[in-house]
Amino acid sequence: MQGLAQFLEQGGTLMYVNLVVSIITLAFIVDRTIFFLGKGSVNAKAFLEQIRKLVLANNIDRAVKLCSATEAPVAQVARAGLQRVHRGEIAIAQAIEETLVDVTPMLKKRVQILWSIANIATLVGLLGTVIGLIRAFGAVAAAKPEERSALLAKGISEALNNTAMGLSIAVTCIIAHAILSSASKKQVGDLEGFALKLENLLAESAQGGAKA
Repeated sequence: MQGLAQFLEQGGTLMYVNLVVSIITLAFIVDRTIFFLGKGSVNAKAFLEQIRKLVLANNIDRAVKLCSATEAPVAQVARAGLQRVHRGEIAIAQAIEETLVDVTPMLKKRVQILWSIANIATLVGLLGTVIGLIRAFGAVAAAKPEERSALLAKGISEALNNTAMGLSIAVTCIIAHAILSSASKKQVGDLEGFALKLENLLAESAQGGAKA
């Protein structure tokens, strides 16, 4: 901790700006990681199979309760369709499509912003670098000969610390963006496939109920 405090102090004021940016970055990464590993991690294939068994057993109420037990996007889509199962195919399709439009942004939320933060962190680090060099050469120009080496070293240290901090945040953001973006795309694809299969299942169930 003492080394980190010294590192920040040597970097000057803009290091604290980068520190705030790094905290925001970690908050976004943790939030999305928890979502993809927790709330959004329901296995769509297995969940659909559970619903299929309940629907084939004509146990719609239990299927709705199963969906209400979690706020996962697949469960929200399934619940919307199940609640309209007695209103016909068109009502089922509309409910599923509307809910799909509503929940899909949840899977993309706060992922793209990491790329923007990477650019911001790089620019803040670069600005800190330039300011550090300006201060270094300005101090050297006005200092006594015996003090110039120490002042130059201090200014260059400030500049390089800002560079290192900015690039570290940017690299973290880019890596996290690549991983989370891949997870987001996979879950969107799984959700769309789930919605299509669910719609077909409920449409067949509605047709069977109408014939009966």
